[in-house]
Amino acid sequence: MSLQIFRTKHVVTHDGHDHGLKRCLSAWDLAFLGVGAIIGTGIFVLTGIAAATQSGPAVVLSFVIAGLACAFAALSYAELSAAVGGCGSAYGYSYAAFGELIAFIIGWDLLLEYGISVAAVANGWSGYFNNALTAIGLPLPEMLTKAPKLGGLINLPASAIILMLMGLLIIGVKHSAKANNAMVVVKLVTISIFIGIAVFNVHPVNWHPFMPFGWFQTLPDGKTTGVLAGASLVFFAYVGFDAVSTAAEEAKDPQRDLPFGIVTSLAFCTVIYIIVSGLLTGVVPYTDLNVSSPVAHALTLMGYNWAAALISTGVIAGLTTVMLVLYYGLTRIIFAMSRDGLLSPFFSKVNPKTQTPVRVIILCGVIMALIAGFIPLGDLAELVNIGTLAAFVLVCLGVVVLRITQPNMKRPFRTPFSPLFPVLGMLSCGTLMGFLPSLTWLRFVIWLVIGLIVYFSYSMSHSKLVKH
Repeated sequence: MSLQIFRTKHVVTHDGHDHGLKRCLSAWDLAFLGVGAIIGTGIFVLTGIAAATQSGPAVVLSFVIAGLACAFAALSYAELSAAVGGCGSAYGYSYAAFGELIAFIIGWDLLLEYGISVAAVANGWSGYFNNALTAIGLPLPEMLTKAPKLGGLINLPASAIILMLMGLLIIGVKHSAKANNAMVVVKLVTISIFIGIAVFNVHPVNWHPFMPFGWFQTLPDGKTTGVLAGASLVFFAYVGFDAVSTAAEEAKDPQRDLPFGIVTSLAFCTVIYIIVSGLLTGVVPYTDLNVSSPVAHALTLMGYNWAAALISTGVIAGLTTVMLVLYYGLTRIIFAMSRDGLLSPFFSKVNPKTQTPVRVIILCGVIMALIAGFIPLGDLAELVNIGTLAAFVLVCLGVVVLRITQPNMKRPFRTPFSPLFPVLGMLSCGTLMGFLPSLTWLRFVIWLVIGLIVYFSYSMSHSKLVKH
């Protein structure tokens, strides 16, 4: 497929009418979307779990390794988002580089990754929200905060927050971006409070032994530990910058603004993660951090209860922005796949008043609210990484392929040291996939088989590319 057909196919319908998504997001809106998605579960939850169970104080190195893998992928994303235009995300870029089948597989997998991520984070949000209510003497009945499998009726807060975000996304992306920007400021303030307190309470003895679990080892029960296993876990913390690329059609100047938003948000968040994880393991022993809210827990252990309460507020805001951005990205990928004929045209209708794909937003919201309310997802956040890593590998490969097949294509942003950096991106992301548990691979294969059935029974015959 030529790049010209790709650009046309992703921007204008075949009858010549624009699809109606509103270009209203600035470069800084995109950067804040990235920060909104990246700074959340990783910094508030996974930092402590990875330190306590896999990396020890060397969790700093886990973040550096995962951040480097993401940096290579981010540079490749930036080149493709600037050059290809049209629909963002690994789905759109794979379409340009590899054609329809690979693009469908990646898009199909991203649906599961984003959907599960939103539901998983909603479960974490529910726990913090109920803790906050309990602190002010208004706890919810236990039956309304647990899934049936755990002895409750429904995890009501988890379902409710997704439905509230559904309403926000229906109103319009610019309103959603403003809400996101406000919540990003709140959580950056809370992180600043933690850093301000922790920097004066570091005990270097807590950093010894620095690497108690080594680089990587497999335990008799099949679980993995070590710095590299920790990197494959905390990688979930970086998933957000991929969601930035899904905003391509609502960016004011995507070829200029998307590379800025992607690279800026990733660089900023990586620095924050390294600082916070280093301080966290310095103020309390890493063995004390295997809790759902390690940052607040560390402050409580130090006697700063007021700061712990503030941090919990930041966690609620932080996880809200993560859900908002991932939910947004999910709806835009479904919208793009539907418009290309790979999913039913039912999903590619834009509401003329709000200029948003309301049908997709409602359907996704209801399904994710049910999953979050009735299924105890537990550690499912760990299981969303494999599809994202596979997408990153293909995006990096896409840069190399398009440099060969489309050498004269205009590239406003070029990945430096190509093909070295894209190849390093493929190798690093592929290696992190290897450190994920076998259950993750099994789920990946099952979902992939279902997707291939959908593609060959429906998508292939309905594709707009075939009709073109």
